[in-house]
Amino acid sequence: MKGKMSTEMGEIIIDRDVLAKYAGIATTDCIGIVGMASVNVKDGVTRLLKRENASRGVNVYVADNRIKIELHVIVAYGVSIRAVAQNVLESVRYKVQEFTGLTVESINVIVEGVRIVDEE
Repeated sequence: MKGKMSTEMGEIIIDRDVLAKYAGIATTDCIGIVGMASVNVKDGVTRLLKRENASRGVNVYVADNRIKIELHVIVAYGVSIRAVAQNVLESVRYKVQEFTGLTVESINVIVEGVRIVDEE
């Protein structure tokens, strides 16, 4: 289902793919996140996605103009996963609600892997 808002001038409809891309980019902007993860269920293999494919690591469900988001992420080695996940939850909720005007009901962060990040 798509997000829908009614205004005095008409309706605004937001596609789930747009919501997924926005949530993915908001996630990758968070400190401690290396990137989004794409999981091949058949093989159980996790791949790091580039920023332009960030929406593939996101599942979005919309019902009654309430959004549920599932984020599959790869975190940097040595960071507090709890602190990073909390930052992602707060940042993505705020950015998606401000962007869409819709309510984010829940966000689940699934850590699919850990990567060592080269400090250059």
